[in-house]
Amino acid sequence: MGFKYISELATQENVNQLLTMVDMVVGGLTDTENVFDIEDALRDSEQMQKCLQVVRQHPASAQMLEERYVGAEFDLDTLLQMPKDSLGWTYAKVLSALNYDPDFYRKREIKSDIDYIIQRVRKTHDLHHILTGFSFDDYGELGVIAVTVGQIGYPGFAFIDIVALLLSFLSDKHQRQGIDVPLEYDFDLISQGIKIARQAQPLFPVKFEEGLEQPLAEWRKELNIVPVTEGHWSWYSRPHLRDAIELPSITQESQLVGV
Repeated sequence: MGFKYISELATQENVNQLLTMVDMVVGGLTDTENVFDIEDALRDSEQMQKCLQVVRQHPASAQMLEERYVGAEFDLDTLLQMPKDSLGWTYAKVLSALNYDPDFYRKREIKSDIDYIIQRVRKTHDLHHILTGFSFDDYGELGVIAVTVGQIGYPGFAFIDIVALLLSFLSDKHQRQGIDVPLEYDFDLISQGIKIARQAQPLFPVKFEEGLEQPLAEWRKELNIVPVTEGHWSWYSRPHLRDAIELPSITQESQLVGV
């Protein structure tokens, strides 16, 4: 029987661990602390070791690990003084409009390369939203985390993507406005994130903190990122975010409620 391997995987220990982590993902729909719990739970996992190997195989990323570059914290007031349309200015404008705190993430004491990877992924996550165009809500989140999965195989985000697909398959309880087939939408969203990951330059070793005054368009060109700029999963479709970065309004049909 071709599915014999499933029985070998479905040990009681594995099933219990899966159920515990699925509960964390479901909790993550309302509390970002659950996302950090998932990342922390996978810190010593085989999957995180594989992620570390991927990072070490890329010379610039390996150098980043050795250096353990941290960079300055993101201060929105300072970033708002940067040139219009720069990465820093756009990041600050969008986060301010969303009332987001750039220091939202759980801090880790960096004792190992794995700790550093987790901390770096957390710090730069919202920058990835800005760069890729994926929205900051449940219309676009699976896409932006898929970029990190596609580039370094980050297990916390991979698990969230997988469980989100399962939840879309099992239930339409968390129906989103304008999405008729949630499972199909989520597959397409994750696929778009993986596509961007494969086309783009590695994002992990980029010291964004040293180039926040550089135009966002130049960053995207340099990193070979073609952002999503329309449709449900793009933050560019949110009228209040377009207003924040001084873009012209879009047609009513293209607008979305929410963030």
